[in-house]
Amino acid sequence: MPGQVGPIGNEQEGLLAYLAQMRYVLKLTAHGLTPEQLRAAPSASPLSVGGLIKHCASTEEGWLATVRGADQKPDFAAYQENFKLVDGETIEELFARYDRIAAETEKTITELGDLDFRIPVDRSVPWNRPDLDHFTPRWILLHLIQETARHTGHADIVRESIDGATAFPLLAAAEGWPETPWLKPWTKA
Repeated sequence: MPGQVGPIGNEQEGLLAYLAQMRYVLKLTAHGLTPEQLRAAPSASPLSVGGLIKHCASTEEGWLATVRGADQKPDFAAYQENFKLVDGETIEELFARYDRIAAETEKTITELGDLDFRIPVDRSVPWNRPDLDHFTPRWILLHLIQETARHTGHADIVRESIDGATAFPLLAAAEGWPETPWLKPWTKA
């Protein structure tokens, strides 16, 4: 996937394309890392690259359940575990899960076809605004873009703390871009 979202034909296509781009850039922060590095938390927070990717996948899965009207019970222990790769969990498995969730999101939004569809707000959790009666798929997609972008920034910092790699050299390495005077693709040290 290139470093920029391509042309878009309508709002729904644009929202899905920007969410896909954010997922891709987040997953890119894991490019070339060892299993130990994926679990490393080298900054002031306990966040790891693998944990951030897992959290974003779980978050999108939860919002997809909201769109579908599924009952959800907040589980703080499960929420905390969504920030960590557990023993035996691989990045390949996590990427496959995230890809399945992404495909389900795109399928659900496309089949729904109405960005103004009203989805009841869950009043059992304190973080939902009391003045909001309903979500719409538009609101949820914008929220997922925001959430994924926020955590991609966290993952960028964690990744840079691990081995100095930054977003554009990683993108250049993953995409096979040629070296230029101002951009050298990342290589494993």
